[in-house]
Amino acid sequence: MPKTLVTGVAGFIGMYCAQALLARGGEVVGIDSLNDYYDPALKHARLAELTRDHGDRFTFHAVDFADAAALREALAAHDVDRIVHLGAQAGVRYSIDHPEVYGQSNLIGHLNMLELARSRGVAHLVYASSSSVYGGNTSVPFRVEDRVDRPVSLYAATKRANEVMSESYAHLYRLPQTGLRFFTVYGPWGRPDMMLWIFTRAMFAGEPIPVFNNGLMERDFTYIDDIIAGVIAAHDQPPPDDGAVKAGGSVAPHRLYNIGNNRSEPLGRVIGILEQATGRQAIRRDLPIQPGDVVRTAADISAIAGDLGYQPTTTIDVGVPRFVDWYRRYHGV
Repeated sequence: MPKTLVTGVAGFIGMYCAQALLARGGEVVGIDSLNDYYDPALKHARLAELTRDHGDRFTFHAVDFADAAALREALAAHDVDRIVHLGAQAGVRYSIDHPEVYGQSNLIGHLNMLELARSRGVAHLVYASSSSVYGGNTSVPFRVEDRVDRPVSLYAATKRANEVMSESYAHLYRLPQTGLRFFTVYGPWGRPDMMLWIFTRAMFAGEPIPVFNNGLMERDFTYIDDIIAGVIAAHDQPPPDDGAVKAGGSVAPHRLYNIGNNRSEPLGRVIGILEQATGRQAIRRDLPIQPGDVVRTAADISAIAGDLGYQPTTTIDVGVPRFVDWYRRYHGV
């Protein structure tokens, strides 16, 4: 089995990706800066799960991949065959007030990972993009062929910049890459800054939930297990360097895929499922839409389904209660 470097391994998707690679007998070198964007205790708890379950087949280094020298030093002793680059400064709303953080992590950091992949001659670099690149696109579902040069947040702009940087490396150095545009990922061990966690915490505390755009929002909620199935499928199947046009339009060995649940769910329906799962009535605080937000996201997944056999199976009726059950256990509610 190949040895894979996973960045952002203490993060939500990073932990699950490492688990999946390790569970089938592979080795994982994980890196993470363990910053305090949200409570580092959650990140340490995720790392503890990986170490407990997989022992010395999992190696962790606390390092910021935006620091090129520190990155090289941390990985000097490790030979890796593939990279899954999931680390980034996340969050649309946080980028409104903290743009410089996104420049360091998402732009310089991505360039450092491209250079690492090039210098090591890895077989494949899979990296996290985002549905945010579609900006205010009103043509739904979003297709990888759609125009994506009008971002409505700096976070989205950095993710689109990552895709363009990767295209240049695929063209110049024939570095095989796959970019995954994630659509609203949720599930156990999820992020505290995401809607589902915020709503669940508030409902158990008897506090109001912030409902933006008066609830007239729809999201393509994608359960973590479905996301990981797509990430692993991409990891295992690098794009060929055959001159053919790939998903996203490249003729270099570089593909772009939407990875979503292929259905857009109204916010009100999610709140209703949360009320059932928590046994609490939501106290709604209706608010205007926030800068950087989009009203609706929906993924056209035909490209990844056709190329990699990706097929999500978990509806929000199943996935949301699973998250609430985990939240109860983790917080002792």
